[in-house]
Amino acid sequence: MRLQTQLTLAFTTLLVITMSIVAVTIHSLLLNVLIQNEQDQLQEKGEILTQFLFSEVSPRNFSNWLSDEELHLFVYDRSMDQVMLYSTSLDIGVIEQWVEHYDLTRREQPLWIDGHTNYVVSILPMYPDLLERDLVLITPLDDIQEIQQTFFNRLMIVFLVGILIIILLTHYLTHRLVTPLTQLRYQLKKIEKRHFDDIERIKATGEIKEVEESVIDMATELQRYMKSQQQFFQNASHELKTPLMTIQGYAEGIKDGVFQGEESERGLEVMVAEIARLKKIINEMILLAKLDSDENVYQESPLYISELIQATVDRALPLATDQQIALYHKVIDDMTIHVDKEKMLQAMMNIVTNAIRHAKSQVYIEVTQQSGRISITIDDDGAGIEDALMPHLFERFIKGKGGETGLGLAISRAIVQRSNGIITVEHSPMGGARFIIML
Repeated sequence: MRLQTQLTLAFTTLLVITMSIVAVTIHSLLLNVLIQNEQDQLQEKGEILTQFLFSEVSPRNFSNWLSDEELHLFVYDRSMDQVMLYSTSLDIGVIEQWVEHYDLTRREQPLWIDGHTNYVVSILPMYPDLLERDLVLITPLDDIQEIQQTFFNRLMIVFLVGILIIILLTHYLTHRLVTPLTQLRYQLKKIEKRHFDDIERIKATGEIKEVEESVIDMATELQRYMKSQQQFFQNASHELKTPLMTIQGYAEGIKDGVFQGEESERGLEVMVAEIARLKKIINEMILLAKLDSDENVYQESPLYISELIQATVDRALPLATDQQIALYHKVIDDMTIHVDKEKMLQAMMNIVTNAIRHAKSQVYIEVTQQSGRISITIDDDGAGIEDALMPHLFERFIKGKGGETGLGLAISRAIVQRSNGIITVEHSPMGGARFIIML
């Protein structure tokens, strides 16, 4: 069953139940009001009749009037416990049965019953200071029930018209609610089929609008991810293909005797170097894949930031000495961070060694605290990074001038992000590049 039909049925069912309860309640209240009104009228008629009875005028003389009014009366003597006078078409046996069954001392009487007919009753004392007699007025409930039924029938017509209007309104509102969801389902189908260029925005409000925006953001991110993956595989195949072709060329040349003597030895050295480079690329690709998908590859533990910086300097110092680059470091604010020490050290080494390779004379590492977060800044005085390359520097297989595999900075970003940190790059005041890690 479609959602619109379910919502319409649910609202209609709830409405019918609510209006049925209201109708039953109104029906009951209306009957009580009509009975009370009839009793008040009987009270007024009784007061008039009492004056005539006091003037010794027999109630039988009013039989025609009583018949027109559909009114029955009798006089009950409390001292003698008997009916003294009556003017009614009802059998005296019925009246005596009522007298025995009902408590005539109560002024508020329930409906009296004779077979299938109900009667409204009003009891008035006849000059209580002089007589112990009560005037009992009785009128059938049929007229009241007819009025009640007429009113109820009109009320039901109003209810049915109201239900019809509300059903139409509910159908319209649910249609407005469901239509954006249906359109959103079509857009999700396009995302499923990877037709990202065919995705259209839908008109919606409230939570549905928020869902629609989330779907669009998801599609945009998925498209970007798929393009990056496609680019990754293209770049990866190119990076893997180059050393493999070199290895294949020297291997075939040595096998066919093209390279002999020193050329053969040099070819073997090139093959070993290319195999090492190929192994490094593969290991870095595996590490990137694990950082993206394997939760257990990253094990956090407490670590002083000064300990991390000192370990980085100790490992990078031989390269800096070989390149004749001065390596400086300064920890202004030392704090404990929760990271995977080996992974974080690898991220730092990738950035620092990259800075050493591009620096002219010095690399400077500084640690400060900003708004409760640790800031690690790595500056070099090299040629810097081109503005066009800077937004893509942390993508896979994106290499600047003098780069190696193009995976080092991508690995650093993945490790920093797993550490709940942010890594950015900008121009350094020293003239080269500045990498900033916020932890």
